[in-house]
Amino acid sequence: MSPVPYWRLSGFYFFYFAFVGAMAPFWGLYLHSLEFNAFQIGVLMSLLQVMRIFAPNIWGHIADRSGRRLAIVRLAAMASLLTFVGVFWATSFWPLFVVMSLISFFWSASLPLVEATTLSHLGDRTDRYGRIRLWGSIGFIVVVVGLGWALDHASIRLVPWVVLGLLVGIVLTSRLIPEAEIAHREHVHIPLGEVLRRPEVLALLAAAMLMAAAHGPYYTFFTIHLVESGYSKSVAGWLWALGVVCEIGIFLIMPRVFARVRAETVLLATLVIAAVRFLLIGWYADNLPVLLLAQLMHAFTFGAYHASALALVHRHFTGKNQARGQALYNSLAFGVGGTLGSLYSGAAWDGLGSGMTYSLAAGFAIIAALVFAWKGRPGQGTA
Repeated sequence: MSPVPYWRLSGFYFFYFAFVGAMAPFWGLYLHSLEFNAFQIGVLMSLLQVMRIFAPNIWGHIADRSGRRLAIVRLAAMASLLTFVGVFWATSFWPLFVVMSLISFFWSASLPLVEATTLSHLGDRTDRYGRIRLWGSIGFIVVVVGLGWALDHASIRLVPWVVLGLLVGIVLTSRLIPEAEIAHREHVHIPLGEVLRRPEVLALLAAAMLMAAAHGPYYTFFTIHLVESGYSKSVAGWLWALGVVCEIGIFLIMPRVFARVRAETVLLATLVIAAVRFLLIGWYADNLPVLLLAQLMHAFTFGAYHASALALVHRHFTGKNQARGQALYNSLAFGVGGTLGSLYSGAAWDGLGSGMTYSLAAGFAIIAALVFAWKGRPGQGTA
């Protein structure tokens, strides 16, 4: 078995999630500084997800047909960088709408293809995925803490310049990753449509979509919620970072967890924990100890959730379906679910307030748990 290119893969994850660490907490604040209202902010933030509904499937189909995953990643990374330059001139709603749509179309190509490449490099050693992915969490922490501190001393207009630099990092690291041989584990190729008709696969994808929707208020308005509750931007950055530090710890221990507990059981538990977490954030943001507890739960609602969901996707989508399976998971979860989350949170925020908006998020998480418990629970059609 060939050695895993640990540092080259880790470098890409570092910059990719450092980009997320700038966009998720601070891009909403940047848009707020341009005097957009909550609904407009929700719409513009949703564009980072909208293209993920269909774009990853286009890229994944091309990658599986051509076998050139990384050539597509490199092309898309460069296109993302070039289109992002437009944000320095687009400061009104519709020009920014167009620019962010283009950025999202190209940016959404990268992660599912790199995830599929990483898992191909790992082969049967998928329990080591977390030790590569944790570098993405480290990148997120470095940026969210550093940029949060910087914004207490500098203009919010610093944000797009930081994002531009991180996109340069994505372009450079994408060129260092070696292509991996695609493993064909089944003797006979199983058509993608047949895989998608399995109840446990449908339950997994539906739960992933609902879980992403549940995170809509968190990724769109959490920093705004904290600032409006009286916290500084640097404290907001540290609160984001706290959750991701816990996420790193979970990634490190997940191999031992999966040795004892089924991935389905872990996934179901994380959905229930998410509902509790969002209720705490929505109603007790002014209570720092409760807010700290809610951020500690990020270890489960992102770290354990993502590791278990990815393990199940890798189990169900094999051979020639690998890239398309990852793309489909990303499209439904982060595309459909993420878009729905951004839109309903943007529509509800001004009218219903933060508490009720986060209560809607908790409702999505509970529905996800019920769906997965019904058809995706252990012993019910899993491979």
